[in-house]
Amino acid sequence: MRIPILDLPAQYKPLKADILAALEAVMATHGYILGPQVRIFEEQVERALDVKHAIGCASGSDAIVLALMALGIGQGDEVITTPFTFFATAGAIHRVGATTVFADIEPDTYNLDPACVEAAITPRTRAIMPVHLFGQPTDMDSIMAIARRHGIAVIEDNAQGIGAKWNGRSAGAIGDIGTLSFFPSKNLGAMGDAGMCLTNDDDLAARLRQLRVHGETPKYYHKWVGLNSRLDTIQAAVLSVKLPHLQGWSEGRRANADYYREHLADVPQIKLPVIRDEALTIYNQFTLDCEDRDGLMEHLRAKGVGCAIYYPLPLHMQECFAYLGCNKGDFPHSERAAERVLSIPVFGELTREQLDYIIATIREYYGG
Repeated sequence: MRIPILDLPAQYKPLKADILAALEAVMATHGYILGPQVRIFEEQVERALDVKHAIGCASGSDAIVLALMALGIGQGDEVITTPFTFFATAGAIHRVGATTVFADIEPDTYNLDPACVEAAITPRTRAIMPVHLFGQPTDMDSIMAIARRHGIAVIEDNAQGIGAKWNGRSAGAIGDIGTLSFFPSKNLGAMGDAGMCLTNDDDLAARLRQLRVHGETPKYYHKWVGLNSRLDTIQAAVLSVKLPHLQGWSEGRRANADYYREHLADVPQIKLPVIRDEALTIYNQFTLDCEDRDGLMEHLRAKGVGCAIYYPLPLHMQECFAYLGCNKGDFPHSERAAERVLSIPVFGELTREQLDYIIATIREYYGG
């Protein structure tokens, strides 16, 4: 049996007619740059996530850069974030000239440990950037309390968590600014790069809208040097078709995760994802903590089961961030996770037969 880690064709097939119609509507007007479908999609997201402002941009990476720029963060400022995340989180901080300060993760959720965050605050700290990794929100009550106590901003990197919630509030809509990615592999994926910023602050929203068009308002007049980072009308049209299905897709992922829990709980060599009681996760990934991770990965792939390591090297150990002066051993929970995690298929279109095959293949490797 061949099972990919994500089956985009299976998701696309039932939506094909609606997506093609949406694309044809864009091409009929040729409004490719900030056409009406962009604002329509932004309004859909505002309603779905109960956030006042949604501002589309070119990618999830750009969304983080725009958020930092809107808050005036740059040279001489520090931003605290996790070393166990996708590169764009710290890459965006570097791009605006600020300094990344890493704090370690909780060993069970893989999200920022609030106690480590508070210990990392200095007089130069301007923001905390939690990452809602694998679709589970960080402890936002603690993060927000720390930020307010110290008078600093919170930027939520919610690239993997659209639709996730913490204590009933949408991830990405709790801090000062939240960011989304619509990379095709995300639970709500475009047909290319696309991203978005979220905020409940009117002034920040106005600034974000201006910054995404070179800092321009009105046309050809520039208060700031911004980015050319607009959400393509074509991508907005596709995402508008997909958004009404997001909740059902996430429920399918949670059902598949429950099935894994039921049938893998007694395998002592693996640890299943830990989900906080306050969190509603969307399982962008279903990530195992594994003994002999690399051996299991090789076995799964040989049997036709897609799997992947998110992420094999923490950011503080990446060559490009050597200038930050971090060393191996500085963030032990992040380093341990990088050595042991393995993500297996969890997408909603998985069949029971496929789930049983994945489970049997894992059990086979560990002799049970």
